[in-house]
Amino acid sequence: MANTTPETTQYDVVVIGGGPAGLQATLTLARVHRRVLMLDSGQYRNDPARHMHNVVTHDGTPPAEFRAAAQKDIAAYDTVTVRAAAATEVAADGDGFRVSIGDEVVSTRGVILATGVRDTLPDKPGLAELFGDVVAHCPFCHGHEFAGKPVAVVGEATHLAGIMAPVASTVTLVGEAEVERFERTEDGLRIVRTDGSSEEYGGAFVSTRFEQSAPFAEQLGLTLLPSGCIEVDAMARTSLPGVHAAGDLAHVAALPMPMSSVLTAAAAGQVAAGAMVAYLL
Repeated sequence: MANTTPETTQYDVVVIGGGPAGLQATLTLARVHRRVLMLDSGQYRNDPARHMHNVVTHDGTPPAEFRAAAQKDIAAYDTVTVRAAAATEVAADGDGFRVSIGDEVVSTRGVILATGVRDTLPDKPGLAELFGDVVAHCPFCHGHEFAGKPVAVVGEATHLAGIMAPVASTVTLVGEAEVERFERTEDGLRIVRTDGSSEEYGGAFVSTRFEQSAPFAEQLGLTLLPSGCIEVDAMARTSLPGVHAAGDLAHVAALPMPMSSVLTAAAAGQVAAGAMVAYLL
């Protein structure tokens, strides 16, 4: 009878996620010749955004160009394998872990989770089509693009009014319950209210709710914070030895939420990888 047990491949580290955190973690491990598999599902939190901002030397770069340049850097290292594939399951296996990629299984001594989070927008018609363009949620990433224009802040993120005050011509707070729908205009957007009135803005900010974009924290039984993110220590270590987490999906308990940006995600990936090398020793 033929052996139907999947063949396994052994790695030092499997990095799950191909965004800034996963790319930097992979590069850091490659620099010390660890055998690494990076799995890139092709789905990213900043997919709606046409350009990245507030990223030194890459201000205004399309995210896809940033990722392509990073993968080109990584390709120079022989110990790294990058696959355009999504992990489906991660489980502890003796002193290491097994990672399922569909029907295929690979084994690894350590895992770095860098799968990020998924944003959920307020349920308002027209909003999804505008998000990442004339509607944003981070003023450091998209605020300057609304300079000198009237801006609306929709929902509970009232602190954004203070941040945007020196940037926008005016800032208007709009309650989420007041909004009927969003419409694109030639110069920005129109917010139509439930009472039938409407007003045009050059840009708007909304609060998003987010959740883990992958099931691995639950599969591994990792400790989560009230934000819904994975709890890590200062070295990006989770509650399970051998599993580190970096990027928007994780933060230290002292923070109320992740500091979401390309640079902080990449920095967290570097820390997670350095700490992983120490763990493997």
